[in-house]
Amino acid sequence: MYEMTLGLEIHCELKTESKIFCGCRNEFGGEPNTHCCPVCSGFPGVMPVLNEKAVEYTVRTGLALNCEISRYSKWDRKNYFYPDLPKAWQTSQYDLPLCKGGFVEYELDGKIKTVRINRIHLEEDAGKLLHEGGVSRIDYNRSGVPLMEIVTEPDLHSEAEAVAFLDGLKSVLKYIGVSDVKMQEGSLRCDVNLSVAKPGQKLGTRTETKNLNSFSAVKRSILFEYDRQCGVLNAGGTITQETRRWDDNKSVGYSMRGKEDAHDYRYFPEPDLMPVVLSGEKIEEIRKAIPRLKKERIAIYTEKLGLPLYDARILTADKDIADLFEGTAAVFKNPKKASNYIMSEIMRKGKREGSEDVEIGVSPAALAEILTLIDSGVISLAASKDVLDAVWNGAESPLAAVERLGLRQNSDSGELESAVKEVIAANASAAEQYKAGNQKVAAFLVGQVMKATKGKSNPKLVGELIEKLLKTN
Repeated sequence: MYEMTLGLEIHCELKTESKIFCGCRNEFGGEPNTHCCPVCSGFPGVMPVLNEKAVEYTVRTGLALNCEISRYSKWDRKNYFYPDLPKAWQTSQYDLPLCKGGFVEYELDGKIKTVRINRIHLEEDAGKLLHEGGVSRIDYNRSGVPLMEIVTEPDLHSEAEAVAFLDGLKSVLKYIGVSDVKMQEGSLRCDVNLSVAKPGQKLGTRTETKNLNSFSAVKRSILFEYDRQCGVLNAGGTITQETRRWDDNKSVGYSMRGKEDAHDYRYFPEPDLMPVVLSGEKIEEIRKAIPRLKKERIAIYTEKLGLPLYDARILTADKDIADLFEGTAAVFKNPKKASNYIMSEIMRKGKREGSEDVEIGVSPAALAEILTLIDSGVISLAASKDVLDAVWNGAESPLAAVERLGLRQNSDSGELESAVKEVIAANASAAEQYKAGNQKVAAFLVGQVMKATKGKSNPKLVGELIEKLLKTN
């Protein structure tokens, strides 16, 4: 039996307005080669100008991940030839990165675990190769986008740990506002370094699987590579240090090239950029810009708002959900009801196929109004789903949607009593069971009344009327 050891390299595109060394828009999408200029397209003789915000975002990340921030760091040229790298070198950081050390805490199976961070450095992203119809083309829109690389120590030992760690890291990056972390758009990608060895033996030869852009791809590629390496060793073979690619459609990995070491890239200092020098005052200024993170919010939700720990963990897993909850709870003064609705209806509706994130299409004010309409009996919980659909990503108010769709709940006891009597008459057997002490039948009868009135009856009042009529007859 072999033991798995994993180290990850996470590439995170920073959401600055412009690219790292030029003024081109840093924006996903657009027609190919429309967000580029002579600088990010690698024309000879052009001079780069550093984007200060990219440095600030990297330092902010380092502070949030408990790193040591370098007062002095520099730029280096990482030399290799590939079609998506127009200059034939990547401007990166080698021996003096912006952030060193640090750690990330994550939760798995109710236990808190820790992964050490080796370094965080800043570099420029490469372009993108487009393969279709037997032809390869290059889009340089992504070339020069500020790219932060977070390198872990080999502290992970299963695919479950890797995914849980990435989920925790992604949450931090989104909370501190440095990236939109949309894996489906490539703004968060992961390289997996994996080796196997028998317990107690030194680490085996590692392979690196590149550019994984979903949690499921990370998990499945790890399992594939672990099985492959174990198979090679069990057959008496040896593992080759190499770079590999994962085909997510076929669920198979394959070799790309021999794995390079640092000397293969012929690093040397970048002559066109000055070193980055940070003062203690600047670092503290960046530290103060870090918002409340997940751990602090969980404490507030449980201790001050009285939520169960389970709710607090679900709500804080995504910053957008946490912000929606806090904004809603500030207006609708029942945090538990707000929590229940968000965890059920909002997270159900906001989940998109192919995305790791929940997309929010309702404001805290609108959600608070929907919850108030439910709480005051104006609409039923079932009808609220139609109201939510109507206001999602729209300008219509919840109350206007209620009136337009005719969803206002009937709370007229006189009208409802007639409907209840008809349901009791049509379900005499259920009525007799209730009279005999089977209280569970009441829910069935309430459901029949709601069905007969097309969901427009107040279910609480219907229940009271059923109890009253069956006890008096």
